[in-house]
Amino acid sequence: MRAAKPGRALRVADQIQKDLARLIPQEVRDPRVGLVTLTGCEITPDYAHAKVYFTVIGAEPSQAREGLNAAAGMLRNHLFKLLSIHTVPTLHFEHDTSVAKGFEMDRLIDQAMKQTKGEQ
Repeated sequence: MRAAKPGRALRVADQIQKDLARLIPQEVRDPRVGLVTLTGCEITPDYAHAKVYFTVIGAEPSQAREGLNAAAGMLRNHLFKLLSIHTVPTLHFEHDTSVAKGFEMDRLIDQAMKQTKGEQ
């Protein structure tokens, strides 16, 4: 059996993320979803599952996750038509908390800087 091309899984995951970023606003009509931004995609080595990370504006993250996971089958069907790979992965959407953590870190740094300037 021939080894897979290096980085192929990363390229497939990037393509899935790009295609989903275009498909979600066009195809998902669920009011729970809101304005979604995809922040990453991880794919299993056998291409059976893809974990898609997102942030959302205008909706509760848990509700948006439910709406996206409810539309995952339909989105997978659209991906099957767009991608030229043998196995299109099952999609699993997860809220990306790294953006919120980044904002919290910025706030803490600003707070520490103000305290440091006040002590001098």
